[in-house]
Amino acid sequence: MGITPPIGKEPGALLDDRSREIFRRIVEGYLETGEPLGSRSLSRLLPMSLSPASVRNVMSDLEELGLIYSPHVSAGRLPTQTGLRFFVDAFMQVGELPEAERANIDRHIGPISGREQSLEGMLYEASSMLSGMSRGAGLVLTAKNDAVLKHVEFIRLEPTKALAVLVGDHNQVENRIIELPAGITSSQLTEAANFINAHLGGQTLPELRSQIARQKNELQSALSTLAQDLVERGLAVWSGDNEEGKLGRLIVRGRSNLLEGLAGEEDIDRVRLLFDDLERKENLIEILNLAETGSGVRIFIGSENKLFSLSGSSLIVAPYKDDENRVVGAVGVIGPTRLNYSRIVPMVDYTAQIMARLSTKRR
Repeated sequence: MGITPPIGKEPGALLDDRSREIFRRIVEGYLETGEPLGSRSLSRLLPMSLSPASVRNVMSDLEELGLIYSPHVSAGRLPTQTGLRFFVDAFMQVGELPEAERANIDRHIGPISGREQSLEGMLYEASSMLSGMSRGAGLVLTAKNDAVLKHVEFIRLEPTKALAVLVGDHNQVENRIIELPAGITSSQLTEAANFINAHLGGQTLPELRSQIARQKNELQSALSTLAQDLVERGLAVWSGDNEEGKLGRLIVRGRSNLLEGLAGEEDIDRVRLLFDDLERKENLIEILNLAETGSGVRIFIGSENKLFSLSGSSLIVAPYKDDENRVVGAVGVIGPTRLNYSRIVPMVDYTAQIMARLSTKRR
């Protein structure tokens, strides 16, 4: 993704070696500490001999290009969003994932973890692992998939609500709360569950729903009216007639990492906005769309990602696919714009590869 500075040329074509080195030091200092870097400190860090006055002149040129800015009148300089994007595109070198980090990912979710986990357990493990390794918030998203059902059960919670438990063919468990028809009895709950289980026959929910719609007369003769109503409600909820059912699942772990090192009320407000964004169910599809728009790992900095633009956060995300090359989910890290991009990119990439293998294995 290119960037266009105010004067209409690529920044890289306008920077000499001295300017590039000063710019690189400012960005790397920001990524490491979050603090602005001043001309005096820079003059001591540079490999070439430059006075603080000469450094200030270069910094002024970088400001004109829109690559850095001064947060306060007498402060040093920080990279702008444009500057961060330029750094990621032109300076950042992404190497191989270190063996120790690869082993850590394998130990949690990979082939040597040695644990048969439910789908939900695997998602939580992946999200927690990304959070712990990146010090951002780990994000794992699954698209809605049509699991083959093995067993269904209704558990009454209160007179008008029940917990509907679905068990898939790989022992993955999904729970949904559904509204009960008025006056339904415990025996009718059992009746409805027994009818669905008798007709499952290794079908997905949409297949089961279509079959029962075709066999409407059989449903009417085999079940009481209330149990019939319950079967139809349950299938509608599970099959995704409502928006939530269409969106799949988003698991975010490590939100507390985003609270570390907040400097003031403005930072706290930004994190609060991010938390609000993560709670909106309709945003799940947008995350998946972002991951799908390119191959491999995508980096979205600040307002480049409209989903979290108000909070000024960065998102590093990669899709994972099944054996038919369909995108079935995404993994990523979200955090402040000073994430350690070069370290997190190979981490997200390798995790996506593992999730793809595990997803294929479960089908």
